[in-house]
Amino acid sequence: MKGSNKVRFMQGNEAMAEGAFAAGARFYAGYPITPSSEIAEISARRLPQLGGVYVQMEDELGSMAAIIGASAAGKKSFTATSGPGFSLMQENLGVAVMAEVPCVIINVQRSGPSTGLATKPAQGDFMQSRWGTHGDHGIIVISPSTVEDCYYLMIKAFNFSEKYRTPVVFLADEIIGHLQERVVINDIDPEDIVTRELPSCDPEDYKPFEIGESGIAPLAYYGSEYIVRLTSSTHDESGYSNSKPENADKFIRHYTDKIEKNKKDITIVRKYNLEDADYAIITFGCTTRSALEAVEILKAEGKKVGILQLVTLWPFADDEVLEVCNQVKGVVVPELNLGQLIREVERVNKKNIPIVGVNKVNSLSIHPNEIIDKIREVEKCQR
Repeated sequence: MKGSNKVRFMQGNEAMAEGAFAAGARFYAGYPITPSSEIAEISARRLPQLGGVYVQMEDELGSMAAIIGASAAGKKSFTATSGPGFSLMQENLGVAVMAEVPCVIINVQRSGPSTGLATKPAQGDFMQSRWGTHGDHGIIVISPSTVEDCYYLMIKAFNFSEKYRTPVVFLADEIIGHLQERVVINDIDPEDIVTRELPSCDPEDYKPFEIGESGIAPLAYYGSEYIVRLTSSTHDESGYSNSKPENADKFIRHYTDKIEKNKKDITIVRKYNLEDADYAIITFGCTTRSALEAVEILKAEGKKVGILQLVTLWPFADDEVLEVCNQVKGVVVPELNLGQLIREVERVNKKNIPIVGVNKVNSLSIHPNEIIDKIREVEKCQR
């Protein structure tokens, strides 16, 4: 990225929308829901100015179906919702997985379950973002911790979606969605924007699910000279239904393998003060901000504590988490739920060091002192 810098004071939801536009998104279908409604409002105003389309849908089921259709027609497409709406999108999310249709789904999490506390923060959709839709599949999930993240990681989300022909979930939370802070917006170079690979073969030879050298099949769009068959049923390379066991095995493995085999490209983590850390905090999203403050307080006391921030939540950063667990004496995992990320950390904890959660579900954010208390608790385990 190069060119002029623009300094703006932006809200997280605004930055998500503007990041989507910068990535080339020109179609939005959605149903307003707190705390993501600003994304719909901004899209309704901005997309017509950009030559795009905004559609107010009747519900979240239709919203997910609409962005699949628009993407199949060649438009980069996205929607935004929160917990209850995200639940309603799961069936058609499975359609996008099966048909390998690129699209981005923003989930600005709020306290639940059900209607819950619509204006309050939570991080309770961590597992749902990975396993919400039925069947074996892979998926990419990205989580921002700053307003600037909301802009630049949204571009990443669309790039991953187009490159790997997959839906990508942008898992934010109410705190980040409604946070307002300084953002530096750089001009985006065209080479920084990924667009799906189009077929180059003769139209009569095109097969929409024929996996090439890259491991991803080129995707023509509806209305082109190519015949495109996209279906939610198990299909062969041409898109025709095929129920043979060997065909089902091939494609079901493909939906996961195309993500897992490219983890090095997809996985984004940030490391803070981990070089000589005795203890580590592993976190994501809004709780990263509390963790950073906790580390500064502990540093002033002479304690060596570092942070591993997971930006890519799925596929899970097994190698990076394992490296941290092998290095430190103990880990604290703060999250606004009853313990979802911590299960994955424990899964890769081969050294069996103490791992302690900081869990909060009362609609309030995690205070740095709550993390510090847990660090001291882990310290005591070592004495």
